[in-house]
Amino acid sequence: MPEITQIRKLSIWIFLIPLFAINLCLLISQNPDFLEDTIFAVDQIGRSGFSIPYLDGSLSISRASRTYPQYLVFKPSMILTSVFLYFYWNNNNKLINKLYSSNINFKFKTFGILSAVFLGIHSVFLGIKFDIQIYKLFRRIVLLLFIVFELIAQGYLVYHLYKLKNKLEEFVNKKILIFKILLVSILILVAFLSLPTLVTKGNTHFKHMLEWNYFVGVILFYLLSRFFWRRTT
Repeated sequence: MPEITQIRKLSIWIFLIPLFAINLCLLISQNPDFLEDTIFAVDQIGRSGFSIPYLDGSLSISRASRTYPQYLVFKPSMILTSVFLYFYWNNNNKLINKLYSSNINFKFKTFGILSAVFLGIHSVFLGIKFDIQIYKLFRRIVLLLFIVFELIAQGYLVYHLYKLKNKLEEFVNKKILIFKILLVSILILVAFLSLPTLVTKGNTHFKHMLEWNYFVGVILFYLLSRFFWRRTT
């Protein structure tokens, strides 16, 4: 099926591009001396000492990526990822329609495309400075909606794949489907358990640590998608 080929290709890029982008931004943030005295000199706000934010939450993804020149890496990468997300969810919708012999827009397509739109909006507005509280709230809401819609889309897709597992037997690795179900379940559980901490002030390092790891967890879904579908001709 051509949709499977497209899904395999898109999945690996949706995983690799944002993973590379956030870690390159982190590397630039922690090693500003390499770009000193060049046109790419790192903004003071975007500089930090060596740390492993996945473990110590020393800085946020936003701080590592929103200033110059990091946003030259982050923004295009996330906008490209949002485009790939659109085609990923669209191809999944076509594939599931073929398997069900239907012609509808499934909920995972709707929520998946919405998550792509909000990721694109967040990327465009990141780093733009408006000293008004409502703008800061807007950015947080956009990021939250990206995560919420992404989890809903992933959950609905996994549900349909599980229902169709017998029809898909020759096309998929069923063990990976179990990993996908576990991953989505863990992401949803962590979101609910962390909510009380996230809505209260303080615990900054925990929030930053959660942000880095949670983002990787969300895109890990796509790496699993790459190995879930077998190569087709």
